[in-house]
Amino acid sequence: MQDRKNLRNIAIIAHVDHGKTTLVDKLLQQSGTFRDNEAIQERAMDSNDLERERGITILAKNTAINYKDYLINIMDTPGHADFGGEVERIMKMVDGVLLVVDAFEGCMPQTKFVLRKALESQLTPIVVLNKIDRPNASPSDVVDEVLDLFIELGANDEQLDFPVVYASALMGTSSLNVEKQDDNMQALYETIIDRIPSPTESIDESLQFLVTLLDYNEYMGRIAVGRVNRGKIRQGQSVAVINREGVVKQARIEKLFGFQGLKRIEVEEAGAGDIVAIAGIREINIGETIADPANPEALPVLKIDEPTLQMTFLVNNSPFAGREGKWVTSRKLRERLFKELETDVALRVDETDSPDAFIVSGRGELHLSILIETMRREGFEMQVSKPEVIVKEIDGKKMEPYERLLIDVPEESTGSVMESLGTRKAEMVNMINNGTGQVRLEFIIPARGLIGYRTNFLTLTRGYGILNHAFDKYGDFVGTNVGGRHQGVLVASENGVSTFYGMFGVEDRGLLFLEPGVEIYEGMIVGEHNRDSDIIVNICKEKQLNNIRTASKDDTVRLKTPVLFSLEQALEYLNDDEYCEITPKSIRLRKKLLNKSERERADKQRKTAQSGV
Repeated sequence: MQDRKNLRNIAIIAHVDHGKTTLVDKLLQQSGTFRDNEAIQERAMDSNDLERERGITILAKNTAINYKDYLINIMDTPGHADFGGEVERIMKMVDGVLLVVDAFEGCMPQTKFVLRKALESQLTPIVVLNKIDRPNASPSDVVDEVLDLFIELGANDEQLDFPVVYASALMGTSSLNVEKQDDNMQALYETIIDRIPSPTESIDESLQFLVTLLDYNEYMGRIAVGRVNRGKIRQGQSVAVINREGVVKQARIEKLFGFQGLKRIEVEEAGAGDIVAIAGIREINIGETIADPANPEALPVLKIDEPTLQMTFLVNNSPFAGREGKWVTSRKLRERLFKELETDVALRVDETDSPDAFIVSGRGELHLSILIETMRREGFEMQVSKPEVIVKEIDGKKMEPYERLLIDVPEESTGSVMESLGTRKAEMVNMINNGTGQVRLEFIIPARGLIGYRTNFLTLTRGYGILNHAFDKYGDFVGTNVGGRHQGVLVASENGVSTFYGMFGVEDRGLLFLEPGVEIYEGMIVGEHNRDSDIIVNICKEKQLNNIRTASKDDTVRLKTPVLFSLEQALEYLNDDEYCEITPKSIRLRKKLLNKSERERADKQRKTAQSGV
């Protein structure tokens, strides 16, 4: 068991893409944790396929580094606010944080979000100014910006006295001097050892261990990861498990694991301050306490921020249902959603009056789209409705979630972006023009105003704009007409296969979402109308063959390139009367009611109800 004085527990926190995971890579490589001939994958901590593809951390991970006589446990946390549930819990496991900030971009919305969590937990901070080698990096300005952020978030005097390490994670260099980089990470190691306190909990008291993360192994079942808050824990030990409601049950520790590099290593015993993984307790859940049966005292239950966005997940009932997926029934869909609740505490799943529909609530569009993408890769077919914000009643007033939005745009796009956000009820709180041709705009905007905005934003800025946002607060509800799509859609009139001839005939009506030769069904959305109303089109029409020559030759005609949506874009595009059909191979947009006359009847009933007749 490691000497407490030589133990350090830290979390790495940052905005998305500021270099946390790359920094951990370099710390691992330079610590001697790996053998010289051992192949190390880039971004070794991102083990999930989706994390590697998107270049983001979704799940918190832990690793351990041996440096000199010290053991440094490092938690790599997600930078995106949608995965804040992971960040909040990690703060309970560590004594200090490395706040990684891009030396060019400076403080971003998620920087503020993750730092607030760390300061609330009274953790000791170290600021790492990463990407110091970036052209136009302005370290002194960014350090001032970070200090202002600490003051704004109410940091105490000790936290305000933070050390700054200048680094380039990509190059593997660091230094305490802004002018000159050392070609190793020693400056960062030494700062961690000097400034982060060792665990202060008592090893001689009765056991307390808070389950902070859950993993799953098909041989060992659920694996609980957390920190020993006090006392000792041993393999084979009988323990009491106290659930979130305070109910105590008996269990036994079958296996105990510590961490070394990226591997779990079996250990006989661990003590207060150690971060370990426990196997053998079947029904264990996040937020539960493992304690001494003779003195079962529960630790405070983890407080988790509430979800702000919800969607309805439904069984796929389109004409193509069951063709591409492995799991298509409501029983399988329900099973899978409730299984996700075991490891994702920021998610909520509510059953509805229909056995085929479930309301799933999460922290944002990315949070829910990652779940959908994971499920479709596992072979699930489903339909989902338009994302909706969760409106609450607070002190008798209707309140909705607001986001803090930070935008970097080319100077010439500033006017059009500000105008587009004005119609979405955004309020500008800051504008910085540093003379480089880029302008930084900061807004407070209702979360509803951001749904469906990203595509419009990229069009306005010709792809050069950068948009980031994080949950800010619940504020006054601002009425019904916020955000949403203003264009109508092209809806297929019949089942069939899209043809070149049929598509060319409707091209002047708007933008198409598919190519020739794609199977479609009645009620499927095949494009965007260039007006604000929906229109029925037949893109399966075949050219009538006859022996009459035409003046124009078909081979000179070219179709415009169709707009092909990613999953996030498809979810953002939806309107209230539409679903997104998701299968392992396809993403299709469709009307909830596929038949034209049924849609017209429902529309008539809605208008009648609205007019109060």
